[in-house]
Amino acid sequence: MGFSLKAYFLVALVVFDISCMVFIKDVEAAGECGKTPIRSAAVSLSPCLGAAGNAKAKVPPACCSKVGAFLKASPRCLCAILLSPLAKQAGIKPGIAIGIPKRCNIRSRQAGKKCGSK
Repeated sequence: MGFSLKAYFLVALVVFDISCMVFIKDVEAAGECGKTPIRSAAVSLSPCLGAAGNAKAKVPPACCSKVGAFLKASPRCLCAILLSPLAKQAGIKPGIAIGIPKRCNIRSRQAGKKCGSK
């Protein structure tokens, strides 16, 4: 006579699963770093690793140029990277890392703005 209740349930579950996958993929596609995955953006800041974990370490010029570029293009992305679990796993200390623009003497940094605040 038709489908059993199990078959309807299975079809509904598959449709729901596909809908969730599409929605989650769409949400992940545009974060603080736009369509660039945060992991890829974080890798570009690899010259900053030493300075982001040690306040007394000299900040390399390559790090300063990368941070300056992030501050011009997307300061929220920089904050998202520095405050991410990925950064913590890499040994980055957010309180130290957030001070890198000042240590680089970047004049265009947003004075009075803090990562995590809107």
